[in-house]
Amino acid sequence: MANLINLTVFKRFLSSNYAGGILLFSCVIISLIIANSPFAEGFNQFFQQVIGYESESIQLKYSVKLWIDDGLMAIFFLLVGLEIKRELVEGELSSPKKAALPIVAAIGGALVPAGIYIALNISEPTHHGWGIPMATDIAFALAIITLLGKKVPASLKIFLAALAIVDDLLAILVIAIFYSSDMHLTYLMYAGGIMLLLIAFNRFGVKNIWAYLIPGVFIWYFVHHSGIHATIAGVLVAMTLPTTPDATESPLEKLEHALVNPVNFFIIPLFALANTNITLHEEMISGLTSPLGLGIILGLFLGKTIGIFLTSYICVKTKLANLPEEAGWKHMIGVGMLGGIGFTMSIFISMLSFKDPLFIEEAKFAVLIGSLISGLCGYFFLSSLAKKAA
Repeated sequence: MANLINLTVFKRFLSSNYAGGILLFSCVIISLIIANSPFAEGFNQFFQQVIGYESESIQLKYSVKLWIDDGLMAIFFLLVGLEIKRELVEGELSSPKKAALPIVAAIGGALVPAGIYIALNISEPTHHGWGIPMATDIAFALAIITLLGKKVPASLKIFLAALAIVDDLLAILVIAIFYSSDMHLTYLMYAGGIMLLLIAFNRFGVKNIWAYLIPGVFIWYFVHHSGIHATIAGVLVAMTLPTTPDATESPLEKLEHALVNPVNFFIIPLFALANTNITLHEEMISGLTSPLGLGIILGLFLGKTIGIFLTSYICVKTKLANLPEEAGWKHMIGVGMLGGIGFTMSIFISMLSFKDPLFIEEAKFAVLIGSLISGLCGYFFLSSLAKKAA
């Protein structure tokens, strides 16, 4: 029988750099529509269903939403950790000259938004959310700059990817240090003991990926029960994966390639479905002009743009680094705007920042608005630069 369905276009879409970002955006829209429809209650009940196993010594019974946020997102953080390590070993962060600009820009792009948020919320009950506008979403930011194609220098995309990876590392440190609950040292010691085992595997040249992943599951369990957020376990395990000194594909690269599609096309979209099902109401709309809402929106849009541009300018003028090839200062303003797309990590930190459900919902909504403004402004600004140059 002749093949009636042409899968070429579908395969080409899945292999494109912006496919994950488009799917993620679609899931956000679907989740918002369902949350404001008659199906909202059933949708919420599904994510609140409790599944798993528990006994006197083992506690693994949680809601579907918590399994997504603490379990599946640990795999997302594992991929982020692998990307960070690869960049440190052989990529844009592998030498001081290469690493200087994205590292300095990422730090500026984190501190200025946090400063704006703190200035607006210093005497408010929402002051603890200062970490929310610090993050950049790699999937969305790269999806938008990829859509621009040849309108922007190729080096700009590399710079934005490196900046977003450093940004993720900063966000991971912020979560581990400032957004973890009471710590239980016994569980931390168990996790530390297994980490030493994985480091030993690396030292002795163990190349089997499962030798790292299976103990990694136990690290996740102990970290989860230690009080430190469980997703940090993914980064810890990633740092122990071995690399190779030549062009041979390393265990780190094999695992990274294996995880890219499941993370981009399943885990992150599912996270979006579970965490952007925001029922819009009048209080939430008015919350956009509250210190919480303004702190997030202005932090993401203005804070990221100013922080990334200003620190990049200082870094280049002091000759610590060079601008990305064929890029000008206006390009750096546009990249700064795209850095304000904080979606995944910002929503994640929103849920860790507050106990009041209303604050969480208002923060998520502000993240959506701030990210949307940053993404649209960044896209049209960079696109206009290309038209002027033509």
